[in-house]
Amino acid sequence: MKIFLRWLLLEVLVFLGVALFAQPVENPFTPTKEENKLLWEISGKGLAAPSYLYGTIHMIPAEDYFLTEATEAAFDKSTRVAFEIDTEEMTNPAAMMGLLSKMYMNNDTTLADLLPEEEYEIVSTHFEEMGMPMMFMGKIKPMFLTILAGEDMKDMKSGGNPMSMMGGDGMKSYELELTERAKAAEKPIVGLETAEFQMSLFDSIPYTAQAKMLLETIRSEQGGEEEEETNAIDRMIELYTTQDIVGMQSMMSDDPAGIGGYEELLLLKRNRKWIPVMEALMSEETVFFAVGAGHLAGDEGVIALLRKAGYTMTPVN
Repeated sequence: MKIFLRWLLLEVLVFLGVALFAQPVENPFTPTKEENKLLWEISGKGLAAPSYLYGTIHMIPAEDYFLTEATEAAFDKSTRVAFEIDTEEMTNPAAMMGLLSKMYMNNDTTLADLLPEEEYEIVSTHFEEMGMPMMFMGKIKPMFLTILAGEDMKDMKSGGNPMSMMGGDGMKSYELELTERAKAAEKPIVGLETAEFQMSLFDSIPYTAQAKMLLETIRSEQGGEEEEETNAIDRMIELYTTQDIVGMQSMMSDDPAGIGGYEELLLLKRNRKWIPVMEALMSEETVFFAVGAGHLAGDEGVIALLRKAGYTMTPVN
């Protein structure tokens, strides 16, 4: 769970991804293993020109970062770039201040209200040892505290590499790299949803459930399970670099410790909401859509939903 949560939360500050082996699918719209590609051409249904769908991973070690020639060509052909959220919005100080206010729980709720005293003490001690007194942290939504509770944040505080657990000396973000390309080419940028909407998703998950997830994260790290998390991240990067979008989607759906009952809220509902937005955009011009690769495959992934809507979806080598 904590890997997925960090990826989804950091989409807002720019991130997402996942991993495991795919299960056989029968839905004729769903991408097959033979169609495992990050780049897809969208055509048909009266479009004057094709648009493109590209699966990103929100953070990746710099040595694993790549863009194929076909992807660069598709990007160059496009007249607009669409991300999950408008990445330029994230550089607006006023917008960022508004988002920071969304980090806090409603109705003066505190973490001490959500956990039994013994469990609260485990969480409180963990943050105290990190130099983060709960008097300052107690009203932050537990989902956000889950990020701060990680070993990578300890590394950052001690001056180490905060991403060393991912096996790279430096990191790259596909969103940031593509944003810079768009700016250089003077291509307009748009978001399929707002950062405020992404932040609001966590208000739909009960605070008590969030608090239990936070406690689980701290206990797992204290129990020495960070190696398992590191292996999962390494596997995720391997799946991405081999363009296995079917494998990426699988862990989101199938991992019993994963998003579970919140898959509809955090993934599928968002996919469905994006389709009419995408249709409106590409009816007017050629758009390069760049979204987390975990959104692409599956029965209700973006590829299948666009096929159901009547578009021809062609994987590009």
